[in-house]
Amino acid sequence: MTAQKLSLSSLKPAAPRRARKRVGRGPGSGKGRYSGRGIKGQKARSGSNKMRPGFEGGQMPTYMRLPKKRGQYSKDAMPVGPHRTQVSSVNVRDLERFDGEVTPETLKEAGLIRNTRLDVKILGHGELSKKLTVSAHLFSAGAREKIEQAGGTITWLRGEPKPRPPKRREQKAAPPPEEPPAEEPAAEEPTAEVEEPPTEEPPPDEEAES
Repeated sequence: MTAQKLSLSSLKPAAPRRARKRVGRGPGSGKGRYSGRGIKGQKARSGSNKMRPGFEGGQMPTYMRLPKKRGQYSKDAMPVGPHRTQVSSVNVRDLERFDGEVTPETLKEAGLIRNTRLDVKILGHGELSKKLTVSAHLFSAGAREKIEQAGGTITWLRGEPKPRPPKRREQKAAPPPEEPPAEEPAAEEPTAEVEEPPTEEPPPDEEAES
């Protein structure tokens, strides 16, 4: 087969063009009657392709219902599943190969992390005997202790995170019960003196006769 001379009139696409499917041209066309939209409903109307992703017809969408429910998707739950925070972890034992300063860029060059798009967290598995200046986004408590024990320093690339408050409120000790005030003794009422009736003495005449 002889090669055809290339010119503007002989240019063709690599794959043959495919004719557009024409809908609504009768039942014999394969896309007649409902034109592939089904029988009625919102998706059968014009403009249905302009609905945003996640639209549920006006009812409360899933991404707004989940934070209100109990379980791992609630607002105060640990990040689980699609909400889990992804980080690139590096142990302190892997830092023995470095000298001086350690940054996410040097970790990528050494092949310890794939890229620098994710946050880097230094974990405390292993031992460290070198004095290093380690820059990362996150540090575990053990990694921080071992780096500082070796004479090195750490640098938080996004600032040191604030400690999280405990989820459960500590129950305050109940105050000691107050002692009831001592009752003052009631003042004694003065008792009225009862006068004894006078004894009747016999008349003097009767004494003489006796």
